[in-house]
Amino acid sequence: MAEIIKSKYIGFCFGVKEAIRKAEQLAEAKDENEIIYTFGPLIHNQAVISELEDIGVKSVESLEGLEGATCIIRSHGQTKDFYEKAKTCNIKLVDATCPFVAKIHKLVEKAYEDGKQIIIIGDKNHPEVIGINGWCENSAFIVNSAEDLADFESDKELFVVCQTTIKKDLADEINNELLKKNMKFEFSNTICNATSDRQKDCQKLATKCDAMLVLGDSHSSNTKKLYEIASKACENTFFVENIDDIPLKKMSKYSKIGIVTGASTPESIITEVIAKMSEIITEEKNLMMEFMDEIEKSLRLPRTGEIVNGTVHQVTDKEVIVNLGCKKDGIIPKTEITLEGDKELTDLFKVGDEIKAKVIKTDDGDGGILLSTKSLAVLENWDELAKANENNETITVTVVRKVERDGKDIGVIAAYKEVNGYIPLSQLSNKYIEDAGEYVGKDLEVKIIKLDQTRNRVNFSHKVILNEERKQQLEAIWNAINVDDIVEGTVMRFTDYGAFVDIGGIDGLLHISEISWGKLKHPKEVLELGEKVQVKILSINKEKGKISLGLKQIKPEPWTVINDNYKVGQVITGKVVQIKEYGAFVELEPGLDGLVHISEVARKRVEKISDELQLGQEIQAVVLDIDEEKKRISLSIKATLPEEAPAEETVEEAPVEEAPVAAEETVEE
Repeated sequence: MAEIIKSKYIGFCFGVKEAIRKAEQLAEAKDENEIIYTFGPLIHNQAVISELEDIGVKSVESLEGLEGATCIIRSHGQTKDFYEKAKTCNIKLVDATCPFVAKIHKLVEKAYEDGKQIIIIGDKNHPEVIGINGWCENSAFIVNSAEDLADFESDKELFVVCQTTIKKDLADEINNELLKKNMKFEFSNTICNATSDRQKDCQKLATKCDAMLVLGDSHSSNTKKLYEIASKACENTFFVENIDDIPLKKMSKYSKIGIVTGASTPESIITEVIAKMSEIITEEKNLMMEFMDEIEKSLRLPRTGEIVNGTVHQVTDKEVIVNLGCKKDGIIPKTEITLEGDKELTDLFKVGDEIKAKVIKTDDGDGGILLSTKSLAVLENWDELAKANENNETITVTVVRKVERDGKDIGVIAAYKEVNGYIPLSQLSNKYIEDAGEYVGKDLEVKIIKLDQTRNRVNFSHKVILNEERKQQLEAIWNAINVDDIVEGTVMRFTDYGAFVDIGGIDGLLHISEISWGKLKHPKEVLELGEKVQVKILSINKEKGKISLGLKQIKPEPWTVINDNYKVGQVITGKVVQIKEYGAFVELEPGLDGLVHISEVARKRVEKISDELQLGQEIQAVVLDIDEEKKRISLSIKATLPEEAPAEETVEEAPVEEAPVAAEETVEE
């Protein structure tokens, strides 16, 4: 039975993981229409590159036109000139250079400044090598074999570094050649430890396996080197970019299958390949069980109800004796044979005739097996099955019982009229089945996937029917939907960058930027699993099976209907979402914020906003101004507060003196 052995070093290396993590973080935090760029493919794996494009991370080969944009330096690193050019173009760089590669840059720059001749062991066309060469003004001598040093001469001291993904054997070969040429050099072993460990484990695994699967992208340098290493130790080595590259027929004959992966191979491909290989092993086990069943059958007597084939050994007036190929003969009494008119048994049967009959009893009392041809109506059912199989027709069967092995369900027995067939668990549904017993008593539409009437065996598949129905359903859905359609969907699952919504059998991506007119940190802020939502279809890619959806588009963008909902002088209720030195921003509704200037916070002098307001606090304010052109709303909390009453003045009364009332004085001007 085949055994799958995985390498200890599998999946993304540290540098690749970090580059992917940084790209996903930037994509999550970017503005709605912003694009994050990577200079060259972030990693050498097309499946991952496609997933990054879906979330707004795009690969470019030139910095032209990227002024002011954000650009990720991939794990392979870049030249020194690249950083300077990016700075000149005001490009915001996010450095995802692998730490091991960045170390080489520093070593090469220092050695070059010290007047040494740089030698790089590696592929001159590989982006990592191109980047390293850029730290010594592209003056390095690049070698990929000992032959490349044949005409090399230099009067300078040499400084030798390695591409991180080369084989150790190549580095040793170059060092030996330099020693032969009596050259003075300093060697820095810059082969990545993870690469070295991965290659060593690959070689070790390949020596003890019958077959090796090397998983990765054909453009990946380190994956191709793993393939070279495995091929030398194991002649049955296969390069696998996706599941279709697995030689399924060949795999069944190997007892130990090793699996190694390049440093840029995503977990999804690894999981899919291992699942497929496990399926092959399971099928192989089932075939072995069938073979053992056949051996067991040859050693046992036929059971009651079984249809058997035999050769007529003797014919009498009362019975036909049949040789069944086992230790007992079959006996067909005259009463179990249909005779028309006055015909006798000798008219129907001759010694040596091939005959088919049904076992009535395994012991007729005289040491024979009691047979019947009257019960052969079942043969007509077999003919019907054979015809259905030939024409690929759908038939209906009834599940009569489940089948277990070692305490686990492995399938069910299903009856087509008088014929019992087998439905393996893998063919019972297109979904995971926990208990096959739930199908007992049910009628299922099936197709025949294996029929052997001579062995009384027929296998059915209900999964084939379900898959055909699913295919038709999906085709109908694809044909029915159009861009700008508004449809109902169900929230099925969340990711950090959005939610997947089932729109009637097909999942579409509702990107986090398309959920609300306001900014969200996670889709869970406004959505729940299982929630029914109305969404708009933004784009359709039938070839890739991808649909982009929008939720915020169901409602108008707040500024387009600002005058319908808000007026100057109106009192609004909002939530404080941002505090600045000069004021606080208040969310009126998702996508619409207003500013309360520090002078409009209270009816007193406010020195510090946070003394008066807190993030998340709900407040009331008056709309002071709406500037549609600049999309600004000015608010006042102060205007909602009562005016303070003036302080009462205390007047000291002068003593009252009794005096005669003076006559009015006339003042001449």
